[in-house]
Amino acid sequence: MTSREKILADVRKNQPPISGLPDMQVWESKGLAKTDVLETFKMVAGNVGGKVIEVKDLAEIKSHLNITPGTRVLTTISALFDVADNAADYQDATPHELENVELAILPAEFGVAENSALWVTETQMGTRVLPFICQHLALVVSAATIVPDMHTAYLRTQNTDHGFAAFVAGPSKTADIEQSLVLGAHGPRSLIIFLLP
Repeated sequence: MTSREKILADVRKNQPPISGLPDMQVWESKGLAKTDVLETFKMVAGNVGGKVIEVKDLAEIKSHLNITPGTRVLTTISALFDVADNAADYQDATPHELENVELAILPAEFGVAENSALWVTETQMGTRVLPFICQHLALVVSAATIVPDMHTAYLRTQNTDHGFAAFVAGPSKTADIEQSLVLGAHGPRSLIIFLLP
């Protein structure tokens, strides 16, 4: 037996017993009222540098946008195509072709109260790089889809098949420079969450 074989045999012999994954169903309900979940979501979003704006419908979003002429704005929300270009048209674009996107307005499938993360799929992004390369990001989510925690969020994403999806929380940030929080360090400089009923 070679040294390698002996080491691998010892590792196999001394492994801990295999245990099953925890039952995630126990986390599904925390008994929180829906209003508590929404208030937690809004508070945490503010704490991580985001801004939540409650709107009654998609048309009201336009009144909160301050788009200067010539600014490049992309969205995958058809109701906003009169103020922004269709991001799906850039699905095959290189990241360099999207480097001057000032604002991306994208729908989110659902949000998570405990960390204000929003689940955004590749279909909702139009192109994978868009929510990470734009200067400013706006995500649109229904208040009815906010879940209390990541345990519930992972249950919600089970049995879904996406080529790419991500949880997005707040604008990009870093705190490793002299222990000072810097927003917009390596991605969107701001995040606005439009909260629909």
